[in-house]
Amino acid sequence: MGWRGFTFLFLFLSIAVTNIKSDDVVVEVPKNPGDAVWRWECIKGQCEKLPITDGDRDTALSLGACKMFCNEFGNMWPRPSRIELGNNLVHMNRNSFDILLQNTDGPAADLMRSAIRRFRTQLQSVIPPGATVTEGGRTVSINVNIRDNSYIALQLDTDESYTVELRTSSDGRLTGDIRAENFFGARNALETLIQFAIFDDIRSEIQMVGSLLVEDKPYYPYRGILLDTSRNFFSVDSIKRTLDAMAISKLNTFHWHITDSHSFSFVSKSNPNLSKLGAITPYKVYSAAQIIDIVRYGLERGIRVMPEFDAPAHVGEGWQGTNLTVCFRKEPWQEFCVEPPCGQFDVTKDALYDVLQGIYNDMFELFKPDIFHMGGDEVHNECWNSSAEIQNWMKDKGWGLEKQDFFKLWEYFQQKAQANVFKSNNGKKLPLILWTSTLTEFEHIDEYLSNEDYIIQIWTTGTDPEIAGLLNKGYRLIISNYDALYFDCGFGAWVGEGNNWCSPYIGWQKVYDNSPKQMAGAHGNLILGGEAALWAEQADTSNLDNRLWPRAGAMAERLWAEPNTTWRSAERRMLHYRERLVNMGVLADSLQPEWCYQNEGYCYA
Repeated sequence: MGWRGFTFLFLFLSIAVTNIKSDDVVVEVPKNPGDAVWRWECIKGQCEKLPITDGDRDTALSLGACKMFCNEFGNMWPRPSRIELGNNLVHMNRNSFDILLQNTDGPAADLMRSAIRRFRTQLQSVIPPGATVTEGGRTVSINVNIRDNSYIALQLDTDESYTVELRTSSDGRLTGDIRAENFFGARNALETLIQFAIFDDIRSEIQMVGSLLVEDKPYYPYRGILLDTSRNFFSVDSIKRTLDAMAISKLNTFHWHITDSHSFSFVSKSNPNLSKLGAITPYKVYSAAQIIDIVRYGLERGIRVMPEFDAPAHVGEGWQGTNLTVCFRKEPWQEFCVEPPCGQFDVTKDALYDVLQGIYNDMFELFKPDIFHMGGDEVHNECWNSSAEIQNWMKDKGWGLEKQDFFKLWEYFQQKAQANVFKSNNGKKLPLILWTSTLTEFEHIDEYLSNEDYIIQIWTTGTDPEIAGLLNKGYRLIISNYDALYFDCGFGAWVGEGNNWCSPYIGWQKVYDNSPKQMAGAHGNLILGGEAALWAEQADTSNLDNRLWPRAGAMAERLWAEPNTTWRSAERRMLHYRERLVNMGVLADSLQPEWCYQNEGYCYA
């Protein structure tokens, strides 16, 4: 069965999800019940809040227990391909929870040990701050079976599927199995398993479902977030927190837009003056050691950290004194670029390609990418045309100074830069990504860029005819349409007054309903996935979490499952997912009053 052809099979719970009363779900009763005064019952598909009385305390369901059994996905986010969920919760012993690797050799085993340590930290986050936990409970033992323990390099064709099975043994223990082709699938399985542990505030204990089967795989192989750390600097801790939230959401690509005209914070071993001159301050840089740490941190969470070196435009700070740029800080800026400061490479200079080779070498040494983003965004002919040297060079080639002639100039750069990139990759090809631009317009893209070498990242609208045009010519696409996936939209203007260019604000509902499958039509096999972008003109460490989350999670479910339903069927699980993010230290934006989370079905339009 092909990875796209996996059939969504939803098996109903062994209890009806439309009317679960407290005596339908089996819970263990402790000797010293907690102080909770409210219980919940699943009535007509939603959890209803009711007072606890002396007669029903023993069988009362906590809110977490009710939410677990009152929908067909057991509160999972993103929703799985297939789930079978029993009807019992058992008190589990958090201090006797064993996850056992069946193969302890190979690099994947080291990564799994890190993933298991993270799982244990997540398990502690289930407990509300200040809560007293009733210790004891049943022991848990999970066997992890990974077929290929040598596979630790995420690729576009990596099998991220997994199976999780949990059962109650005859002696009362919880036992289970995780099965996966490789580390990436097994890590996803742990991310699923933790979602079936809850804190029962009626009994003050951690509980886990007593019976579970999940078989799951992603719909799209590329599921990403872009973070622009050039326009404003982001701390390493905030980047790691983003990677944590991505792991929770089963996103697998952190697209690092690390350089731009505003700053050059990447410390290049071959060209250290770039960050010395281009960093916002000497302390706002990313050193080699920090990048290696972030790349490893991402890998342990199943995430590739992919660098983007945007060129030939979006360059400026750091390049002073090199004589390799044109129109840097040229005024009035509106005539030469989309935002200040302007700047593009003088692509006619042979010395430029020696410098680029060094930067590419540095990036490949640190990031070890399987995909490389070459940028290609918002190149302005007017910038190049402002240079007499470039004009004369083009004339010497027998070219004019019209639009098509500047395409030739751009192609000249792209071919030489591409050769540099492949050389940095030990002479081997790898997939290259470019943003949509005038060069990638479908009428002429195949004159300049091969669909075998280049993936095109769509940033225009989701209804742009360019999408169909590029698909018809066989180009693979990553969807980042700004009308649904640009998370910097909807705030005040940072130049002038009013609102910023892509307003209004994009709610999670629109993000969720943004379907690459619908955009693809008959060419679904050419859509690799999607990516939410946070351009940082008005974002930094202080507001990173709430700009991205939980909206990026809405995209995560769309890309993992590509559901045939809208946001409305996901709303209650989304609220629960947001609570999980907060409990795990992510400062996710609030979506509704918490009253709505506790009183399902009453906050509607």
